[in-house]
Amino acid sequence: MTELGTAHRLPKVLIVDDRPENLLALEAILQGMPVQTVGVSSGEAALKQLLVDEFALILMDAQMPDMDGFDTARRIKQRERTRYVPIVFLTAVDYNAHLALRGYAAGAVDYLSKPIDPWVLRAKVSVLVELWEKNRRVRTQAALTQQYERRLAHAADRVDRALALLKAVADDPAAEREIRSLLTELRDELR
Repeated sequence: MTELGTAHRLPKVLIVDDRPENLLALEAILQGMPVQTVGVSSGEAALKQLLVDEFALILMDAQMPDMDGFDTARRIKQRERTRYVPIVFLTAVDYNAHLALRGYAAGAVDYLSKPIDPWVLRAKVSVLVELWEKNRRVRTQAALTQQYERRLAHAADRVDRALALLKAVADDPAAEREIRSLLTELRDELR
């Protein structure tokens, strides 16, 4: 689906935690916000989900078995499609500067310790999703601008061809017909 076709869907937030009760709690905290949550229970499942859908934000447990949040984040940041999706790490471990630094080094934009203050999390999600939506609108506008610039370049090319024909022949009826045809096409294209 193109960006233009996704304009009316709710932004998606990917929640990654190996504990089902944490997934449920995070989904409950975000309930009522203008987002759609998708919960998965592992880093590998998160990577698969990111192949299928576009997400405005990822809330991820830092400490998970098999592939932890740090390794998952590094893999997310290596992919062109997901490189700019903001990641907020959540951890049950008391705040540890080393773990926080590891999270930021892996590509996180924030790092929160559990228990999570629901109002702080909702505020952060709100701001990050709003930024994502603004970026999406900018990308959509840029695509429209490029499309318009291509149309203008094509029209300018036709004008140049018409002017060249005018200079080449002064009283040639065939050239006059071609010029009229080019100008008619140009007029119709710019409508």
